[in-house]
Amino acid sequence: MKKLVAYITSSFPDNSFTIDLAHSLSESGVDFLELGIPFSDPVADGPVIEAANLKALQNGFKLKDLFEISKEIAPKIDTLWMGYFNPFYHVGLENFIKEAKDAGIKGFIIPDLPHEEALAYKAKIENNGINLINFVAPTDSKERIKKIVQDSKGFIYMVAYAGITGADKNENLQEIIANVKEFTNTPLFIGFGVNEQNAKEKAQGVDGVIVGSEFVKVLLDDSLNNAQKIEKISNKARIIKEKINS
Repeated sequence: MKKLVAYITSSFPDNSFTIDLAHSLSESGVDFLELGIPFSDPVADGPVIEAANLKALQNGFKLKDLFEISKEIAPKIDTLWMGYFNPFYHVGLENFIKEAKDAGIKGFIIPDLPHEEALAYKAKIENNGINLINFVAPTDSKERIKKIVQDSKGFIYMVAYAGITGADKNENLQEIIANVKEFTNTPLFIGFGVNEQNAKEKAQGVDGVIVGSEFVKVLLDDSLNNAQKIEKISNKARIIKEKINS
């Protein structure tokens, strides 16, 4: 069965909402939860996730919020932290690893940490039972893909197109999928621009999809109360999980 990874912005609008949403997503067929760490300059993200990041920061988000909610969420659903390298560096990677181990976090997703630089931290992270998720992109050569994926753990994050999250773009990915599969058996998940309408198509040839902006749009919808937001996001998750496995 193909897997569904759901990205949500941590602590937006508040900690208790994030915990309730995470539990609902787990019950709705989500296999992995990607908890986004709010950051002021999310360079790989489009305007939707950027707006949620900024609102969370304006609401007073602190890293201790991430650590606290993760302890409530991770026992119920496999949870990863998605964040830019600045917070990891500022707080100290050792501190992040300790907090992640205490909470039961399965992996780190750090989109602005190139593969070559990540190698300096990979062993320290993975020796503590936490996966450092590798990225591949349509612009990567076959030789580079081999270097990136041959020691991959958890899953591989395939960027669906060059650009930012949430855009509506299409690229022929069959060659890159074949190249990844040639060098590893690690599951390959596709992200960037996945929604209810295109999920089935995007999932062709891969092991799962990563959905972010489609869910975060609902978080930003001020016409809905918190219960309605949870219901709407969870329903989207159920539909996407069904479509990618139909």
